[in-house]
Amino acid sequence: MKRDLRPGILLDRDGTLIEDRDYLSDPAGVRLLPGAAQAVVAANRAAVPVVVVSNQSGIGRGYFTEADLAAVNARLVALLAAAGARLDGLYHCPHAPGDGCRCRKPAPGLAEQAAGDLGLDLGRSFVIGDKQADVALGRAIGATALLVRTGYGQEAEAKGAAADRVFADLATALAWVLERLGVVDNLP
Repeated sequence: MKRDLRPGILLDRDGTLIEDRDYLSDPAGVRLLPGAAQAVVAANRAAVPVVVVSNQSGIGRGYFTEADLAAVNARLVALLAAAGARLDGLYHCPHAPGDGCRCRKPAPGLAEQAAGDLGLDLGRSFVIGDKQADVALGRAIGATALLVRTGYGQEAEAKGAAADRVFADLATALAWVLERLGVVDNLP
């Protein structure tokens, strides 16, 4: 039996949800961006799945291990939980840029895995990130591609990242998404 598919929100991690720290491998370095947790809470209240899709080439480059990444992600989950927020999934690509994998953004592998696991309709979903690769992922899967000006977002915007919309930060982007989905009453 085919499940009813629903739209989801696919977030980049570094520079979108948390401060970007090159090759973050220490959980103590995890810092949520202002308003990010509250925005995720609003999506949670609206029952819209929120999923992180993140390139983590530091693993493929030998800078840190899968265990280091798991510790960083556990800290992220704990910080969100302390604010009453939760993620419906965390997906990452461990490969270096030249590895030719199908999961490194902008390739669609991570999004397709999340869609299969969570019953997401990628064409009705939203990809939010701070880099051209995030915008290109949105295009690759037929989703609405949103760029935030946090992290590398201003640089990506200046270089002409062709997002459907550009926002100051995750909080304003998610407010727009929830309005588009007709669930504005769930905003904090």
